[in-house]
Amino acid sequence: MPSIPFRQMCLRTDYQGGIGIKRQLLLRDRIMNVESIYGNCAQILPKVLERFCAELESMDRRVKSETGEGIYEHLIARVKSEESMREKCTRKGLPQTKSCALRDITDAVGVRVITRFRDDIFKIVEYIRAIPDVEVVSEKDYIRNAKPNGYRSYHMILSYTVPWEDADGSVPGHYFVEVQLRTIAMDTWASLEHQLKYKKDIGNQKLIVSELKRCADELAGCDLSMQTIRGLIRSE
Repeated sequence: MPSIPFRQMCLRTDYQGGIGIKRQLLLRDRIMNVESIYGNCAQILPKVLERFCAELESMDRRVKSETGEGIYEHLIARVKSEESMREKCTRKGLPQTKSCALRDITDAVGVRVITRFRDDIFKIVEYIRAIPDVEVVSEKDYIRNAKPNGYRSYHMILSYTVPWEDADGSVPGHYFVEVQLRTIAMDTWASLEHQLKYKKDIGNQKLIVSELKRCADELAGCDLSMQTIRGLIRSE
């Protein structure tokens, strides 16, 4: 499937409660006179998302001009919907306030980067670390250190400085951005695992878990083989 251009993608793509859903819920809340859980930051969050994705888009264009191919396959970006954020606050025992949504919880803004090759993930990680307005809060490398069930991905929580007011009323503001980086193979596997995790009453769950673990290991081997083949082609 061809990549969706960023400025079109950010309006259309959703994972676990995205921008389109958020706008519908905001409209509903206005009609019902219910204050957004994000408060006055509700209109700023999409701009934070777009600004950060533009950084990645710029990097991809630069790499493409130098090498002839982009460094990632596509981006999936979203602002967590009102409904999802309220549910998460409740699940964590937190009040449904702007401070909790944007300070105690760190995934109001989320970006998933899908690459073709494993090594490109680590190149993008280095680029993100070098962005002047970014401070890395935490990192988890589930690629070199996969979870017991076979899950592989690279996770980053960033503190991103932007020229808009934040939850504390500060300007420039600081917002958390959650970034997940995966190869196409890792993302396909994670999608299946997510379905298993949230689907109820699966009779053969033990067999499926075992098969998923086997597939995760095989896909990891394929990712490494594909990386090696690309290296051989480039060396010719």
